[in-house]
Amino acid sequence: MVLAALVGLVVVVRANSLALEVDTEWMGEIIEHRSPIWEIPSLFMNALGGGLFGVLVVPLVITLVIVLIKRPWAAGYYLVATVLSAGCVQLLKQAFGRARPEDILVTSDFGSFPSGHVANAATMAVCLAIIFPRLWVALAGAAYTMLMLLSRTYLGAHWLTDTIGGLLLGAGVAIVLWAPVAAKLDGEREISARRRLERQRKRQRTVTS
Repeated sequence: MVLAALVGLVVVVRANSLALEVDTEWMGEIIEHRSPIWEIPSLFMNALGGGLFGVLVVPLVITLVIVLIKRPWAAGYYLVATVLSAGCVQLLKQAFGRARPEDILVTSDFGSFPSGHVANAATMAVCLAIIFPRLWVALAGAAYTMLMLLSRTYLGAHWLTDTIGGLLLGAGVAIVLWAPVAAKLDGEREISARRRLERQRKRQRTVTS
């Protein structure tokens, strides 16, 4: 989270809110290679990670699913992390007030730094990797976050450093909130594992009998 704020300070204070060289070079490559083939998936990611659907519907559905599998601490952790991440994004947007790129292809709100879409994706990815510590969950979350990062810059909604700031912020919020509830999450996971084992044994006894 501190790193995300420092990136914002570098952009706003040292660069006087102007695009850094890495931002302009990356955006130049993006504009040069724009194509309808890439625009469609980018617009899909734009809808998936933002607006009421991405900010409200998706988190609530994930929270409900976690509750249904009897992991209330995990559900609360994920929901609080999502809300706090979104709140921090808006706070930094207002604090830094960075202008968005001129070659933007979608309608977006005020403030380019940090990327709310990427922060939301990173928070989701890290939280789910903590709640469900499986390699495929971590890889899927990393892939989703990177796709969101690429789509935001492709659409010209953010500079590259905006997405890096969002990535650091989202992951940071998830990790900071994990610390005080780590023991509770571990306990829930162990109880859940025992329940699954008991169900498997019951099914085996039923089949055997």
